[in-house]
Amino acid sequence: MEEIRADIGAEIVKNNLKREYSSLSKYACKSSRGKRLYPEREVIPDRQNIRPSFFHDTDRIIHSRAYTRYIDKTQVFFLFDNDHITHRVLHVQLVSKIARTIGRCLKLNEDLIEAISLGHDLGHVPYGHDGERYLTSICKNYGMNYFCHNAQSVRSLMELENRGKGLNLTLQVLDGILCHNGELLKKVYQPDTEKNWDRFLEEYENCWQIEKFDKTIRPMTLEGCVMRISDVIAYIGRDIEDAVTVKLIERAEIPEDIVAVLGSTNNQIINNLVIDIVNNSYDKDYITFSDQVYDALNKLLKFNYQYIYQNPMKQKQDHKIRHMFEYLFEVYIKELNDCKNNSTVYKWHLDSMDKSYLNNPSYKIVLDFIAGMTDDFFNNEFKKHIIPESFGLTL
Repeated sequence: MEEIRADIGAEIVKNNLKREYSSLSKYACKSSRGKRLYPEREVIPDRQNIRPSFFHDTDRIIHSRAYTRYIDKTQVFFLFDNDHITHRVLHVQLVSKIARTIGRCLKLNEDLIEAISLGHDLGHVPYGHDGERYLTSICKNYGMNYFCHNAQSVRSLMELENRGKGLNLTLQVLDGILCHNGELLKKVYQPDTEKNWDRFLEEYENCWQIEKFDKTIRPMTLEGCVMRISDVIAYIGRDIEDAVTVKLIERAEIPEDIVAVLGSTNNQIINNLVIDIVNNSYDKDYITFSDQVYDALNKLLKFNYQYIYQNPMKQKQDHKIRHMFEYLFEVYIKELNDCKNNSTVYKWHLDSMDKSYLNNPSYKIVLDFIAGMTDDFFNNEFKKHIIPESFGLTL
C-alpha cells in the first residue's frame, strides 16, 4: 500500500496545527487536545496523522454500520406516506450544517462540531422518541433501570462498532454526543471544562441508572454547547414544515407574537436564531440568546409540543407500536435463552460481534439489537413473527 511521504506528512501536520492556532478562538478546543481512551491502539498517533483527531473521528462515524442505518430512522413523523418528511439522516446533516455555521462565525473547531453532530443520534430507536419511551417502560418492567438514547449513541460508538471493540473516538466527541440533549432548552450554554475520562465514564453510567440524568450534564467544550443548541434549531422549524406538509397543523396557527420575532418558516426561524446566537455569543466562553429571542423560542417549543408532538392524531397508533416493542423484546429474550443460533438476533446481531460481547446480559443484547434497527426492519420483524408465511406449495 502506498503511503504519504514522511516529509510531506510532517508539513501537513504542521500546517494543520498552524491553521488552528492562528484562526481559532481562545475558547475553541484545538484538535491537539483530543484525548483517546486507548491511544496505543492508533496505527498512526494523532500527533503524526494528517487527519486531525476530530476530523478523523468524523470519518470513523460516517463509515460506521450504525451511521448507515440513519437512512430509515424516524425523526418525528411516522406512518405518513410522504417522501418529503424528514428522517433522522437528514436531521443530523441539518444539525451539522447549522452548528458549523455558528462555529465558523464564533471561530470554533468545525471538525469537532461535525463529529458530534453526525454521531449524536446513532442511539435513537425505531419510531423516534416514542420508541425510546416504550423501551424505557420495558426496562422498568424487567428491573433494568432506564434506556437513554444519548448513552446508546455513545455505546454504539464506544462498545458496539468494530465487532464490539468500539471506534476509539476522542473524549470530546463522545462527551458532546452524551450531553447533546436537544429536548431541553436553556438560555445560556456554558461548558463544563473540568471533565476527564473518569468523569465522563461516570456520567455515562449514570445515564443508565438515574432517570433523566442526561438532562443534568453539560458538554466539556464550547463546540459541544453549539451542537446542543443547534439540535433545537435544526428540528423546531423543520418539524413545523413537516407538520404543515402532512396537514397536522396550518402555518397560520403559529402565534403572532412568535412569528414577529422568529418568523413562520424554517429558513426564517433558522436565520433569526443563528444570527441572534452569533450577536450575543461572539468572543464569549458561553453560548446565549437575547431575552426576546429566547422567550419566543421557548414559546415556539411549547407550541410544537402541544400541537405537533402530542397531537392526538399523531398518537392514534401508539398502543399498537408499544405492543410491537413489548412483543419483539420478549421474542428475542426467549431466543437468547433458548440459544437458537438460527434466530434473527443471532443472524443479524450476534454473528457480527466478538464472542466477548456474549458476556453482556441478555436484556442488554436485546436492547442493543432493537435500538439499532431501522423502522422498516423493525416492522418486518414484527410481521415475520405474527403473520403466517406461505409454505410455497402449488397444485
